[in-house]
Amino acid sequence: MDVRRAADRYRGGEESAGITTRHAFSFGPHYDPDNLRFGALIACNEEHLAPGAGFAEHPHSHTEIVTWVVEGELTHQDSTGRRTVIRPGDLQHLSAAAGVRHSERNDGTAPLAFVQMWLAPREPGGEPRYEVVRALADATPYPVPAAGAALHVHRPAPGEHTALPPAASLHVHVVRGEVELAGERLGPGDAARITAADGELEAVAVSAAEVLVWEMPAG
Repeated sequence: MDVRRAADRYRGGEESAGITTRHAFSFGPHYDPDNLRFGALIACNEEHLAPGAGFAEHPHSHTEIVTWVVEGELTHQDSTGRRTVIRPGDLQHLSAAAGVRHSERNDGTAPLAFVQMWLAPREPGGEPRYEVVRALADATPYPVPAAGAALHVHRPAPGEHTALPPAASLHVHVVRGEVELAGERLGPGDAARITAADGELEAVAVSAAEVLVWEMPAG
């Protein structure tokens, strides 16, 4: 198990424009050849947008993009003409496939925070796809077949034990609260990268928590 602390994330974004980003992996100008990916995961960005701030329309291709809103409202608009508002507890999945353009903004009056995760597909190309799951239920796996992965969202109460699934690669990201995992205490923004998980690992909530767990093949 490799623990990565919130304080070690790469600083990004444009604070003067109301955008603060913390990157878990090599990203853009922050190139780290030893931290390019884990399993299928190639990005896990903590994004904070002030009211009125956002990312102008930009392209993506050959990437599975999964977004989890923590607080506020995220407005998504893409080149198909689709416009969607995503709220806390909602999951958004954009399969960029051969290519798509989209924008992401905080058109609300309150600060926006979300976690955006990019996964590498097993095969390039195909038609772009888009899906929103409203109020994703706890411990209900959300599959991303193109990447051979599944996301589990857990919101344990203090003292509650959460079993982690067996997998070649597990990525555990703490959104809020604190959990104990294999003798390590993880707080907001901390993550654990686990290989060859045998299904016997448990996360124990120290306080009420929200945890994102990716179950993935080896990468």
